[in-house]
Amino acid sequence: MTAVSINCMPIPSAELIRRFDVSGPRYTSYPTADRFVEAFSADQVAQVLGQRYNGPAAMLLPFSLYVHIPFCESLCYYCARNKIITRHHEASQTYLRYLSRELNLYTAHLGTAQRLSQVHLGGGTPTFLNDDELSQLMGLLRRNFTFAPRAEYAIEVDPRTVDASRLATLAELGFNRLSFGIQDFDPSVQKAVNRFQPAEQVFALMESARSLSFESVNVNLIYGLPQQTPESFERTLAQVCELRPDRIALHGYEHLPSRFKPQRRIIVAELPLAGARLLMLSSSLAAFQKAGYVAVGMDHFALPGDALAVAKRQGRLHRNLQGYSDQPDCDLISLGVSATGKVGATYSQNAETLEEYYDCLDQGRLPVVRGLALSRDDLVRRSVIMALMCQGQLDFESIDLSHLIDFKSYFAAELETLRGMQEQGMVEVNESGIQVSDMGGFFVRSVAMVFDRYLQADRNRARFSRII
Repeated sequence: MTAVSINCMPIPSAELIRRFDVSGPRYTSYPTADRFVEAFSADQVAQVLGQRYNGPAAMLLPFSLYVHIPFCESLCYYCARNKIITRHHEASQTYLRYLSRELNLYTAHLGTAQRLSQVHLGGGTPTFLNDDELSQLMGLLRRNFTFAPRAEYAIEVDPRTVDASRLATLAELGFNRLSFGIQDFDPSVQKAVNRFQPAEQVFALMESARSLSFESVNVNLIYGLPQQTPESFERTLAQVCELRPDRIALHGYEHLPSRFKPQRRIIVAELPLAGARLLMLSSSLAAFQKAGYVAVGMDHFALPGDALAVAKRQGRLHRNLQGYSDQPDCDLISLGVSATGKVGATYSQNAETLEEYYDCLDQGRLPVVRGLALSRDDLVRRSVIMALMCQGQLDFESIDLSHLIDFKSYFAAELETLRGMQEQGMVEVNESGIQVSDMGGFFVRSVAMVFDRYLQADRNRARFSRII
């Protein structure tokens, strides 16, 4: 037997976990960011922008914008993001001035009326900015871009930094989607990761968000944190289902203290063992299904009427550098320290420290320090990986026509590798394409990894998180 079922949802068995729960990329991009090179410079970004946004036809290109706000008032020990811990809020004013400089460098190539289909503020803690600063930032963006009426305007929210009045301000500024970082409601877990956040506060904020008619509210959960047990996490799951957000992002904690210094404060002996993690995952899947959520992608769940679930049913789901999206795949300009963007067949990443970020802008150049120009092979494999990650299926003919290849010949070795997964019930490979099974959906990253040329050549995967 390879799997058990809870409430009609297949749950991976211990055997499958051992076989397929390996370390691997999350594939918000392909090639992944660890493949970016310092030889890719700001000059190349400027060249690509000049080529793509030269002439009136450029206004028809879909366009997305990400702004990274790195500041946090306190340190969450599990965090693996680029952040700056400070209580000196005057730092944000300096940062906003430099964001304006960076934006001016981009609009020199883009013009000042490009139509935005997606805006995302992430961090760090975007709500570290006060109301006036958020208004200043959104005003800056509106002066330089055209905000499409049915676009997605999202912001990540630390519930500890907002109240009903602040949510009302966010709505007035045009945000229509929120993402609350919850992680776990259990007080002992919160203490272990240094993130104190009463459940009552989150419930009150959710009620306010609904009264303000935000289109979608997401909550983030993490299983595998210190002090978590299957029993304690079931209580958190019950509270989340009662909260009933439109979307849920469920991630497994990966302890990588050699890469992420804050994790060195976590007591390893307090981390749940593999068996307990599997029970937490199983309980999550069962609870979400019972509450009416549908699986969207590998670790996201949404109510059937949410835009992500609709996009999944209609075959319009996309994956970009911020994760799953119902917006069309498009160029992404990313502003701020460490922000990663995508323009045409290129990726670029900004300087990772404020000092270097500010220094680049003081010199009048984009703060890009690394990136990648994709090869033809990269583009083919990106299409394959994103089809698997978003739709769970792939049609050979569509790839053949899009990239002028013969899929079965081009990927003969990869198709041979998939035979082992087919025997385990992970995928079905037939004459016309590849279909990821319901069970395989939990391991879709493993399926995608088969087509990752860089990863197959480099077996050092310890730098990536585990799949489950």
